[in-house]
Amino acid sequence: MPAWRRDLIVALLRRGCRRRVIAERAGVSERTVYRIVSRLGGMTCPVDVEYDRRYLARVERYEIARLRDLGWSVRKIAARLGRSPSTVSRELRRNLHGLTAEYLPEHAHAQAWQRQRRPKPSKIGSSPALRAVVQQMLDDRLSPDQASGRLRVLFPDDGSMRISHESIYQSIYVYPRGELARELKANLRSKRASRRPRGQRNKHSRISNPVSIHDRPEEVEGRLVPGHHEGDLIKGSLASNSAVGTIVERHSGYLTLIHLPDGHTADEVAAAVAEQMTALPAWFAKTLTWDRGTEMARHEALTATTGIKVYFADPYSPHQRPSNENTNGLLREYMPKGTDLSVHTRADLDAIAAQLNDRPRKRLGYLTPKEVLDNLIAEDLAKRGVATTP
Repeated sequence: MPAWRRDLIVALLRRGCRRRVIAERAGVSERTVYRIVSRLGGMTCPVDVEYDRRYLARVERYEIARLRDLGWSVRKIAARLGRSPSTVSRELRRNLHGLTAEYLPEHAHAQAWQRQRRPKPSKIGSSPALRAVVQQMLDDRLSPDQASGRLRVLFPDDGSMRISHESIYQSIYVYPRGELARELKANLRSKRASRRPRGQRNKHSRISNPVSIHDRPEEVEGRLVPGHHEGDLIKGSLASNSAVGTIVERHSGYLTLIHLPDGHTADEVAAAVAEQMTALPAWFAKTLTWDRGTEMARHEALTATTGIKVYFADPYSPHQRPSNENTNGLLREYMPKGTDLSVHTRADLDAIAAQLNDRPRKRLGYLTPKEVLDNLIAEDLAKRGVATTP
């Protein structure tokens, strides 16, 4: 092939042209274009590609080659480029030319470009022996994490028989890999047909004008001042779509249960919370801290009706409502997960709340929440000069 035609093919490849178009313009077959690409070590990087700063650019690779030929050390080259020494060392180790054992910048750039292409063949798909062992372990009801760990025990000296639990999950769930039999999904303990996404959180709040927990008065943090509450919903089975509201006062641990017989939409929750909270003394109902559930979307109307200021915890931060979370765990003894909570009447909820409010707490000096509340009421009446009877 004439040199001009070969240069034309390489130039068109760098522009990102399709192989069929290159073949027509250069007057060769697509197979010829494919052979040239293979000899170049893979697809050459298009000239107009903008690289992220974390990747080495073509000019940096030329500088690495020049300084290496001058005998510069890896650390000096890295300092010259403003890169980490490990970046330069890894570049020289990975992208040496296989035949000459030299660092050729154009070849290295093509290799790096090819290495970035996706999707890649997985390790389990290219190793029949590894695939068979993993599939047998999953058939035996081992979890992917257990299978990954067991491989290190069974094959301590064989690096080819290593695979992470994440790679096993991807081989089961991710199309088009699917190297492991689809029926293995039934063997996973979750029984899911697709993997639950992790780390993908909704960044758009569905609650208008939420007031952050970080704007809460400082007196709330110490539990010394009564009147500050934490709230949430505990939900029943999906079929029943039932829920019960739980509100716990931080100072005393006093529990109020919210009856929601008609559902737990924002309007219904706001009305039920307002009804229950206004039954408490005003000085005992100052603030309410809720999670980011949309059932509290009518918080502004609740504040306007009751005067109670509503604050919202950070997303995925149940530790910011510790009293409420602990109480919700206690309530599951009475209202187990996956059950229909709509069977509990108002009287049932009052009875459950009364039992927990009569349970002594260590942090209260083994007083009960009800006793603490009664003492607070008596102190308030005494301050106002109202006579009380034992």
